[in-house]
Amino acid sequence: MTHALTETTLRGLPVLEIESPLCTARLSLHGGQLLSFVPAGGQEMLWVSPTAVGAPKAIRGGVPVCWPYFAKENQPADVVQHGFARTQPWTLEESREDGDGNVHVRLSLPADPRTPLRLEQLLVFGAGLQQALVTHNPGAEPVRITQALHSYFQVGDARRVTVEGLAGLDYTDKFTGRVFTQDGDWTLADPRDPGRSDRVYHDAGGRYLIVDPVLGRRLRLSTTGSAAVVVWNPGQEGVQGFTDVPPGAWPDFLCVEAANAGRDVVSVAPGASVTLAQTLEVLPA
Repeated sequence: MTHALTETTLRGLPVLEIESPLCTARLSLHGGQLLSFVPAGGQEMLWVSPTAVGAPKAIRGGVPVCWPYFAKENQPADVVQHGFARTQPWTLEESREDGDGNVHVRLSLPADPRTPLRLEQLLVFGAGLQQALVTHNPGAEPVRITQALHSYFQVGDARRVTVEGLAGLDYTDKFTGRVFTQDGDWTLADPRDPGRSDRVYHDAGGRYLIVDPVLGRRLRLSTTGSAAVVVWNPGQEGVQGFTDVPPGAWPDFLCVEAANAGRDVVSVAPGASVTLAQTLEVLPA
């Protein structure tokens, strides 16, 4: 065995650290939240706020798990934002190494009276990252969910980043509730509403490229089981309402999220499972 899994901290948060010849990663059992992934010889892929806090709150950054609903979609007004999975303790069920040196980790979310569903998370750490949410329905009735892997990508300057793979898609602008069509690649300088983004793209193709000229790299995001993709950055004005993000830090990240959200609702049949998954790879510029 060539990998090590140890308990450590990241900015005061208790985490599990995975080290192998292929990568390093940090994973918080609070929220089942991936906080860091660095391929060997490469740069950090994910962003965590320098003022992030831990339990009982959700951690700002990394890859929060939004489940069993996204935002407060189809829910009462008093529920917690983005579901409870990102604020609950998860259980490490298994870690192993395969013949290629990839490290496989399986987590589970304990049963909760707020839903009959059960949730597992599967992660594979190698030269790239594979991450999957597997929702099981052990009950006798179908259950409808929305969900997301709310990835915060570290970027050199969000104002200079473009996202390919979205041109021509319809999206719901969550600031206005209106539906528009994406013209060309995504950019924060979009003349329709420059300097901020909160968009749910529908009927998405599942392959996106985050082009970052400042850090000199491209991040390839491939998704399965995901009918939507969310692109979010609050911008300079929007971040003022955040207590866990420094005012000047908003250009340091961009969220591109594998999701089933908005009109893209998933029904989990009795006795069935559904999987939302993403694969992340760093490419040269």
